[in-house]
Amino acid sequence: MRYKNLGRTGLKVSELCLGTMQYGWTAPRENAALVLDAFFDAGGNFIDTADIYSRWAPGNPGGVAEELIGAWLKTKPRTQVIVATKVYGQMGEGPNDRGLSRKHIIEACEASLRRLQTDYIDLYQTHAWDPSTPLDETLRALDDLVHAGKVRYIGCSNIPAWHLMEALWISDKYNLMRYESLQPHYNLVHRAEFERELRAVCAKYGLGVIPYSPIAGGLLSGKYRRGYEPKEGTRGWNLRHALTERNFRIIDQLEAIAKQKGKTILQIALAWVMQQPTITSPIVGANTVEQLQEILGALDVQLTTEELETLERISGWEEED
Repeated sequence: MRYKNLGRTGLKVSELCLGTMQYGWTAPRENAALVLDAFFDAGGNFIDTADIYSRWAPGNPGGVAEELIGAWLKTKPRTQVIVATKVYGQMGEGPNDRGLSRKHIIEACEASLRRLQTDYIDLYQTHAWDPSTPLDETLRALDDLVHAGKVRYIGCSNIPAWHLMEALWISDKYNLMRYESLQPHYNLVHRAEFERELRAVCAKYGLGVIPYSPIAGGLLSGKYRRGYEPKEGTRGWNLRHALTERNFRIIDQLEAIAKQKGKTILQIALAWVMQQPTITSPIVGANTVEQLQEILGALDVQLTTEELETLERISGWEEED
């Protein structure tokens, strides 16, 4: 495992980040510590979660992923683990139990600290854009948490480029802590959202980029092929909109490269993301240690210039406009 600085900061994070959205949802809770141990033993130090994970699952009130990480974190040297979590989602039934108001941010941070069983969060991220709260209110609340020692760095996710620029401008104008990272949706079949404008902003202003869904929710694992008929209620059903001829051609090309290199389709798809300009650490999810081992196999994949150009060409998004 290699390490990179998170954007312009001095914080060094592993080149893969372990995501935990599936804890208490598609992954058995008893698997969490096993996967976390395997990731840590492989040199991984960067773990991403959110307070809302996975409130949408039956029997999950939210905060479960943080609780599982917190229990595991007590078994490891705290300074050797970089914990990233997020705030925004609906965590209760009241009108102030979601969003990016000062009230909710402060209360949500305290709740995350309790669940994580730690006294600080390494990277605290806004999970989405809150149009009902002034941006300076959000940034001042985050700045206060940093000065209180409860948060080390702040980042953002799921926001448009103009909003990110506005946030950077406000932080500069009022001498507030600024977003040091962006967590965008990015993979071979979903490029335009990040590449159209956000990538240039991150490059210009030195933001770390920790993309989620680098294998498109499993689409780029090779499991789904032409003729596949997804059944309602399955994971494939959630991908039915992406089962297109264009995407199948991308999978075909990934497979061709994978066969040449003795790797899997998933490993090639992940390696492509890792080798893109500005990318710091893709967020990967694993339900089992076996799945994690396949993911870790992408670490020693080096795509050639020709392979990168071929994948670039076949997945180009300009023609979508």
